[in-house]
Amino acid sequence: MRNLSVTTFIHILFSIAIIILVTTFMLFLSWDKDRQKIEEFKHYQLISVTFLSNLQRHPDEETLEELYQELKLKPLSNQGALILKKRIENSGETIFTGGSALGKVRVFDIQDKRYIYIQRMEYNLMLEDAREEKYYFEIAVGLGAFLTSLLLLLYVAVLRKLYPLRTLHKEIQRFAKGDLNTKVTYQYDDEIGKIAQSFDNAIRHINQLSTSKNLFMRNIMHELKTPITKGRIVVEMLEDAQSKKVLVRAFERMNELISELAQIERVTTQSFEPNLEYTSMDEVVQRTRELLINESDHMCIEVENGALITDVNLLALALKNLMDNGIKYSEDKLVCLRSVENGLEVLSKGKALQHPLSYYLEPFSQEEKRSSGFGLGLYIVNAILKKLGYLLEYRYEEGNNIFSIITEKHCPLK
Repeated sequence: MRNLSVTTFIHILFSIAIIILVTTFMLFLSWDKDRQKIEEFKHYQLISVTFLSNLQRHPDEETLEELYQELKLKPLSNQGALILKKRIENSGETIFTGGSALGKVRVFDIQDKRYIYIQRMEYNLMLEDAREEKYYFEIAVGLGAFLTSLLLLLYVAVLRKLYPLRTLHKEIQRFAKGDLNTKVTYQYDDEIGKIAQSFDNAIRHINQLSTSKNLFMRNIMHELKTPITKGRIVVEMLEDAQSKKVLVRAFERMNELISELAQIERVTTQSFEPNLEYTSMDEVVQRTRELLINESDHMCIEVENGALITDVNLLALALKNLMDNGIKYSEDKLVCLRSVENGLEVLSKGKALQHPLSYYLEPFSQEEKRSSGFGLGLYIVNAILKKLGYLLEYRYEEGNNIFSIITEKHCPLK
């Protein structure tokens, strides 16, 4: 029940309510039909006993009239009785037979009208049941139809009231997929309207924060580029080689940080979509080599050429970061990229990671003893692979740290 949607729950609830109502109504009709039969039997039994006992005393016309009025009966003329007898012979149905040694009483049904024939010696009476028709059945049917219609109207009204939730859900999905221009409108000031208004306010607030963050990142990167460039120019004028080397490395690290922050801003933007194209694995490897300038002596490539659908630049950037980390932190300053059945693997010798992989996928996370790097490499790699629909895995095997890029499930290599 907890996993049922609200709409499905309402469908089930109203279906059960309608089934209960219809079942109750059918049981009531069955009970009412049996009750009417019992009442008719008692009524005709009373007529039988009353008339046969009174006819034994040879009542006069006045006494018979009183009996007719009391039991709500209407006598038929001799000619009417003869005509009725012919109709009884043709289409009459006997619904009651009673009597005793004093005489007989029979009740016939002809086109929903009841006629009573009483016979005792010289008395042969043909009477019509003159009771007023009771509309219990019609009232019950009308009431049942009214309640069912009312329940159906309530059902439709509740569904119409909840219908805006579907629109709200679609808008939330659009926003989750990166459409920051999503706008939610709802004209009524009920609970759904308040939720829609709150969500719309949240979208505007998030957009403002995102705009401010992007503006801050761009401004700070721009402002840092100028002093770094000037610093590099000044450093080149130094004569002390040792000091010059330290300062150059410091400026290079600042440039690396700015570049990695720019990559993070680009890849983690909600609206960013990879440029998927049909390419070859050789093209990806070549692009990776270009990014790893002056590192060809520290890497080995064992990749089989094949076709895949991917963003060449993004995948090459992810491989560059993985291999760059491998070179930095491996014991022999060597990293290997190789093909496997379900994707690619990057291997480097060294000690196993001290924490689970999820720890290093957070920004600015790294081993406590490491002083180089900013702890953004794996965060960027994971962000890129998520955009491509790939999966990053890690294992330690025979002294090697192995990072696997699982591509088979989404974009298999051929």
